[in-house]
Amino acid sequence: MATINRKITLAARPVGFPKVSDFDLVYSPLPLPAAGAVLVRSVYLSLDPHMRRGMNAAESDTPSVAIGAIMPGRGVAFVVSSDDPAFQAGDAVVGMFGWQELAVVQGRQLRKLDLHLAPLSTALGVLGMPGLTAFFGLLDVCNPRPGETVMVSGAAGAVGALVGQIAKIRGCRVVGSAGSEAKISWLLDELGFDAAFNYKTVGDLGGELEVGCPDGIDVYFDTVGGAITDAVLQQLQAKARVSVCGQASQDNLMEPEKGLRWLDQLVIKQAKLQGFLVSGYVERFPEGLAQLAGWLDQGKLKYWESITQGIESAPQAFIGMLRGINHGKQLVQLSDP
Repeated sequence: MATINRKITLAARPVGFPKVSDFDLVYSPLPLPAAGAVLVRSVYLSLDPHMRRGMNAAESDTPSVAIGAIMPGRGVAFVVSSDDPAFQAGDAVVGMFGWQELAVVQGRQLRKLDLHLAPLSTALGVLGMPGLTAFFGLLDVCNPRPGETVMVSGAAGAVGALVGQIAKIRGCRVVGSAGSEAKISWLLDELGFDAAFNYKTVGDLGGELEVGCPDGIDVYFDTVGGAITDAVLQQLQAKARVSVCGQASQDNLMEPEKGLRWLDQLVIKQAKLQGFLVSGYVERFPEGLAQLAGWLDQGKLKYWESITQGIESAPQAFIGMLRGINHGKQLVQLSDP
């Protein structure tokens, strides 16, 4: 095993979209586990849109990554050595390891993985936070019913693709937006969406939604915000439900985007709009993971992973994900499984 650890730290606060120069690749000695701690070798690192907000200066409701600090992130890893009797060398685990090849964490911060259940990488996607976000954000917040129309923005992302598939399992009509023709084909041909459109090439979002959702929209799962959300909220059905999971279109703007004033639609349609964080469902994670694993085993869920190689590729992969270049879940492979 390597005796030098490589990690990515935050070099500067981004202005607009991050640049590679906003990150540093740092070399440091092999970390050693303290009492009760575990040394792990990371295999896959998860890159997620919410990481962008943490790169900004601290706000009242958002913690900030310090300049020079390691970029935080979830990963899957193998235990190298352990001072915690609950973990042995060779155990597969998931936890917050950061953008680094080796990490020392307390055993209570780890969850063991069953490699017979699914491939290791799925613990960061369909059987991880994206899967749980889709599961609880759609079913608990919106409770879609058979025959209803569910609209998903960012539908080819790690969360959105699973939202659409779970809605189909519930017997809904599912419509999605994504940013490339390849993604649209995947949604329609592989995932079984009833309609999908490329928001980058559509001239009239409202008109496209009318075609895809001729009976209006009963449930909206929002990961993007911006112009798509403005258009969707004009076409809500009575008693519609909206789950706001993210606002990816706004995260890299230098100035807040001005949009339509649409709150009157919530009044007129008696609709519910709720912000959502999956961290509020920690106690129910086993329930969600069990159902997701069952659907995956039955072939009812499909997933797509974009994987780059090496810790040095993480900054560019992260920037590409923010620009929508990736398909499905964006991962960085740091070592051999």
